[in-house]
Amino acid sequence: MRADMRSPRIEVIYCARCRFVLRAAWLAQELLMTFGEDVGEVVLIPGTGGIFDIRVDGEMIYSKKSAGRFPEAKELKQLVRDKIAPEKHLGHSEAEDKGQKAEDSILGDL
Repeated sequence: MRADMRSPRIEVIYCARCRFVLRAAWLAQELLMTFGEDVGEVVLIPGTGGIFDIRVDGEMIYSKKSAGRFPEAKELKQLVRDKIAPEKHLGHSEAEDKGQKAEDSILGDL
């Protein structure tokens, strides 16, 4: 990690050619509103090939290719929370089954 990066760093890698930028920006805004000062930075990274991936400090937590769909805001918040602030309560976005981490059902075999 570069010295000028703040942690935790959330990267939203999106396909620019597919025009996924609005979805990426909206999800970035949702994460910033939910986690505020718990997040070092949220970065939008243009890519190609239909990509829509989310990484926290370099670790993949969501892949559109693996999941076969875009993430819902609620599940993405749960995945990020599980990585950066496991004790944080997400209010109405809280998982119904608190015994299972959101990551278990999203990434599967990643």
